[in-house]
Amino acid sequence: MAPELDEDGLSHEQRLLRDNIRRYLKEHVGPHIHKSEADKRFPFELIDGLGDFGYLGGHLPESAGGLGLDYLTWAVMMEEAGYCWLSLRVLLSGLNIVAGIIENCSSEAQKERFMRPLLRNRRRTFVSISEPGVGSNVAEIRTRADKRGDRWVLNGSKLWVTNGMFADFGIVVARTFSDSCDGKLSLFLVEKAETRFDCRPVDTMFVRSTGTAAFTFEDAELPAANLLGGEGEGLKQILIGLNFGRLNVAMGAVGAAQCALDLSTDYARSRRQFGRPIASFQLVQKHIVDMTMKTQASRLLGYRAARALQAGSARTECSIAKLYATEAAHQVANLALQVHGGIGYATDYPIERIFRDTRGGMIPEGTTEIQTLIIGREILGISALT
Repeated sequence: MAPELDEDGLSHEQRLLRDNIRRYLKEHVGPHIHKSEADKRFPFELIDGLGDFGYLGGHLPESAGGLGLDYLTWAVMMEEAGYCWLSLRVLLSGLNIVAGIIENCSSEAQKERFMRPLLRNRRRTFVSISEPGVGSNVAEIRTRADKRGDRWVLNGSKLWVTNGMFADFGIVVARTFSDSCDGKLSLFLVEKAETRFDCRPVDTMFVRSTGTAAFTFEDAELPAANLLGGEGEGLKQILIGLNFGRLNVAMGAVGAAQCALDLSTDYARSRRQFGRPIASFQLVQKHIVDMTMKTQASRLLGYRAARALQAGSARTECSIAKLYATEAAHQVANLALQVHGGIGYATDYPIERIFRDTRGGMIPEGTTEIQTLIIGREILGISALT
């Protein structure tokens, strides 16, 4: 007998998991958010308890140390992380993107050295793609890796490296030059304790606790064994993980929108003006209705993308979900700020943070404009990017 599904297509087990995660995050993570935002540091010790829910590589097959979770279940989990705190969603997404790439591309020795401790929350990681002059067009990356004997030598600069300040190791994308590769992109596993390079903090307006950094490599050496996958295969390997990343961003945005909506609904019922709750005002109700429609539509698009990713082909669906959900989340946050009035500006109240964080979601994993062009290309069969 097929499992009984709710109106969103979730099973009883998925709803139970969602509810348990929300309670856990509210109790164990929620109390730390304000201080972590003020200190611009993330309490990584809190991630230990999230492994039981599958947040540490749960989407990987059991043979790789995961739980074999389907993408719809994963989408629900990313929504709950975003509901609690978008910085949490961002760091969990990065960890799992790295885990997925290592699982797909690495040797057994690399898995033992990097993957095993990562899935036990014993190591922190980053993905370094963007550069000061390179954002959406990954093919223009200038950082280079030259093969010299049994070493690779990195030169170049990287920017907007999430978790770069806190991480122990990560993946760096570089243009590769050796006897067998002439300038194609490759992936490299770079450890801070092993490879000397400059790492400096970059303050941002959103996800302030995620340790965003800029890297500078000047003849930075790393062992030949740290090449991840084959020479010149980096672009293909990065593109494989993009749909997964876009699903994560989309569902985190849905969670943030739902949180803003819930806070606004509660506030509208309790806040009184002119002798009655502001929830009785027509324009406030209009705001709440608009927020509800945008949040529910975003969730359904995210679930649709998750199901498509499970089926194996999801480029259009993940881009649509990412584009719509991130735009809608910031619109919802904006309306939430309007409903709350002056108190919404206070930094010790969540609306201000949600407003900033949702604005940032429109840029990572492909900007709104890039998503629009990707979707247009898939629909029309003609690329506007070349």
